[in-house]
Amino acid sequence: MNLNIPNLLTLLRIMLLPIFVVIFYLPFYGQYLVCAGIFTLAALTDWVDGYLARKLNQTTMFGAFIDPVADKLMVAVALVLIVSVYADPWLTIPAAIIICREIVVSALREWMAELSLRAQVAVSDIAKYKTAMQMIALLCLLIAKTLPHTWIVMIAYVLLYIAAFLTLYTMLLYLRAAWPYLRDKSF
Repeated sequence: MNLNIPNLLTLLRIMLLPIFVVIFYLPFYGQYLVCAGIFTLAALTDWVDGYLARKLNQTTMFGAFIDPVADKLMVAVALVLIVSVYADPWLTIPAAIIICREIVVSALREWMAELSLRAQVAVSDIAKYKTAMQMIALLCLLIAKTLPHTWIVMIAYVLLYIAAFLTLYTMLLYLRAAWPYLRDKSF
C-alpha cells in the first residue's frame, strides 16, 4: 500500500465517517451543521485526492480501489442517517435506489475485474455528476435540519431525484456494457 497524499486524503474521508455518525446523534443544537461541515470536508477530499493523484502522477492500485469505496461509504452512511431523521418515503425512495445501484454496480465491477474486463465498466463522467448531485443534496438536507427553509429542502429533494435518475441511467449503461459477457455461456 502506497500512502501518498491522495491516498491519505481518501483514508481521512473514511476516518471521518465514525465522527460524522457520533456527532449526528449527539443532542446539541447545530449538530447537523457540524455534520454538514464534516460532510463538506469529506466531499472536498474526494475532489482533492483525485486532482492530486493525477497532477502529481500518484495514482496507485490502492487508490483506485479505496477511493470509490470511500465515496460509497460516505454517501450510504449519510443517506441512511438522513432518511432516519426525515422519515419521509419521498426521501427514502431515491435513497434506496442510490444504495441499491451502488451494490449492483460494485458487484458488476468486481465480476468484470475477475474476467479482466474492468475497463468495460469504467466510471463515466455522468457518474461523476451523479455523485456531485448526491453530495450537494445531502449537504442541503443536513443544513435544512438546523436552518429549516423549505427552499433548501426542495432543492435537496430535486437534486436527490436527479441523482437517483442518473444513478439508474449509469447502472443501465454499465449493465449494457457488460451484457455481452453476462449472456456469454463460456463465462
